[in-house]
Amino acid sequence: MRILIVLVAAALCGSGGPAQEPVLRVGIVGLDTSHVVAFTDILNNPKHRDHVPGTKVVAAFKGGSPDIKASADRVEKFTQTMKEKYGLEIVDTIEALVAKVDAVLLESLDGRVHLEQVRPIFAAKKRVFIDKPLTASLKDAREIARLSRESGTPFFSASSLRFKGSVKKLKEDPEIGKILGCEVHSGISTITGHPDFAFYGIHGIEPLFALMGPGWESLQRCEDVVVARWKDGRVATYRGIRRGAQPFGATVFGEKAVKSAVRDEGESTYAALVREIVKFFQTGVSPVSPEEMVDVIAFIEAADVSKQKGGGTVRSEDLR
Repeated sequence: MRILIVLVAAALCGSGGPAQEPVLRVGIVGLDTSHVVAFTDILNNPKHRDHVPGTKVVAAFKGGSPDIKASADRVEKFTQTMKEKYGLEIVDTIEALVAKVDAVLLESLDGRVHLEQVRPIFAAKKRVFIDKPLTASLKDAREIARLSRESGTPFFSASSLRFKGSVKKLKEDPEIGKILGCEVHSGISTITGHPDFAFYGIHGIEPLFALMGPGWESLQRCEDVVVARWKDGRVATYRGIRRGAQPFGATVFGEKAVKSAVRDEGESTYAALVREIVKFFQTGVSPVSPEEMVDVIAFIEAADVSKQKGGGTVRSEDLR
């Protein structure tokens, strides 16, 4: 009994206070995006202004897509940075990675590979954040949601702009009242094998869903402008900007007021998202439902279908 008391006291007092929460070991899949450096610095560097404690990135699988220039040209550089600056172990397979970690950041730039890369992660029952876009197709997004349910392993995917303070303020502003509609705009660029709005239109579409909620019913696209109707009759507009200035902005039309917001440049780009990721790794509860994550991909795919139809109406049920 005396030995047990001593051990408990050591656990509580050995570090000068209560026992600390265990640090979760995190692995990265895909070293072909600047997000891997930005996220790791926030998680592993206690001196970072936005440091989020509770996890540590320890290993990575390089990945990379040779047919996407932005991936092929950067994967070796980022891999070297992760090895030299952060001391990460680089492993040859995702299966080897998941054996070493508690949770995974699936960061591969290419949404086309996310489904195959997440399979061994779900098989190992490791919680996973899948960076935007969740996938390059609605079919793959639905399969990821199915595999998550089947394995009992939660996943989370989102753009950093969904959690920006400016978006949150609009959503929670009591002076606005119920949001009856909104207009959002952001820059876009196209990447091989992906719908038009996957890069980087998703940075505007994610906040649109954060403000409106899931449940769009139909949409029409004219050039890079999408007008969508929700099942409750509300209407939202997304404008993708290819040329000229490409800032993010949103306007909400409420029962009590109409207000606008722009991206807060004084706000850290990724801090809010990384906080949500760590919370998700710790609790297993995603701040965005699987249904909404899939709904975002359906919206993006439907916009391409409408374009192919010359601006014709596409209903969400048509995609089933």
